Amino acid sequence: MTTNSASVSEASQWVEVCRLTDLTPDTGVCALIENKQIALFYSGKLNELFAIDNFDPIGKANVLSRGIIGSQGDRICVASPLYKQHFDLKTGECLEEPEHSVAAYAVKVEDEWVSIAIN
Repeated sequence: MTTNSASVSEASQWVEVCRLTDLTPDTGVCALIENKQIALFYSGKLNELFAIDNFDPIGKANVLSRGIIGSQGDRICVASPLYKQHFDLKTGECLEEPEHSVAAYAVKVEDEWVSIAIN
């Protein structure tokens, strides 16, 4: 299992979210951490986990966890279910409108528990 290594500072706190077996490959789920919705994705094809903000800044709704995982060139991304903009799952960058990018979070798995780093 490969985990996303988005930036982790010394001030980051790892928060356990769920067991790895709770995740369905190639889908997203939403986790509420410290009153913030975070979209967690498990790519079965890449055997990799990703986490970004769940809030779609263009559609102005918490929906990114319901988007479709795919790729644009060599970038793994999720298409927003509202207006179909693509967000890079490693960086949070909006490919069509970079000024509307979202935060990306580091994810790790230890003893079958998935954790997300929160600053």
